[in-house]
Amino acid sequence: MEAKAQFDLDSAETVYHPKPGGGGSILDIDRFCLWYGRAQALFNNTLNIERGLVTALIGPSGCGKSTLLRSLNRMNDLIAGLSISGSIVFEGKNIYDPDVDVIGLRKRMGMVFQKPNPFPMSIAENVTYPLKVDHVTDRRVLEETLEQALKGAALWDEVKDRLKDSALGLSGGQQQRLCIARAIAADPDFLLMDEPCSALDPLATTKIEDLINELRGRYTIIIVTHNMQQAARVSDNTAFLYLGRLIEYGETNAIFTRPRLKQTEDYITGRFG
Repeated sequence: MEAKAQFDLDSAETVYHPKPGGGGSILDIDRFCLWYGRAQALFNNTLNIERGLVTALIGPSGCGKSTLLRSLNRMNDLIAGLSISGSIVFEGKNIYDPDVDVIGLRKRMGMVFQKPNPFPMSIAENVTYPLKVDHVTDRRVLEETLEQALKGAALWDEVKDRLKDSALGLSGGQQQRLCIARAIAADPDFLLMDEPCSALDPLATTKIEDLINELRGRYTIIIVTHNMQQAARVSDNTAFLYLGRLIEYGETNAIFTRPRLKQTEDYITGRFG
């Protein structure tokens, strides 16, 4: 059996598997570092996100997965004392350049959080909220977007007869799919999912995973997950992070069946984390 390489966090570089075939890079992260005050959370992370594919970020708690994800739409900017180095390039421009429209950037990076966060308003108002923020008032446009987004989130058939009801009356799994519909309504390029199934039961989790598979190709999806089986089921590429560093990155099948580093193998087989 081939021996797995050890990993010296202070000196080793990320191990990349041969680049899987996809739709080309849509986001290029280059030597990205992040600090909260004096505490460094991310160390020289470099990876290319492929257009239209699902990329899973895996690793133990506190390894920097969510920090990296939230760096992509600059949500971390809201934290006092934040500083960064390196770059995250989207459509040829570093998203951390001073002249970047952060609000516009976030509209293109739909975010789905760990716990469903529907607004305390009707189902319809939740979905059309992003359009109304942009001052879209055309009723036909709002109705068409509402139906398309709910169908895209596999929720239309379940709620089409109660669109005026409060979104807070939906089940947890329905609420999470509603949040995905709200993100879709803004017509983003990305769906960023931060452990979207961790608060859901197995049946609701299956529906979210089925939905991710249906949305593949229409959106570039990046999902943070602690669930190794989920990462293996839904993702095309997988990035393993540990202590703020990207350790190994490549096609999901290769990461799970032929990891090159012992640390990666130990994590995906449950020996630590």
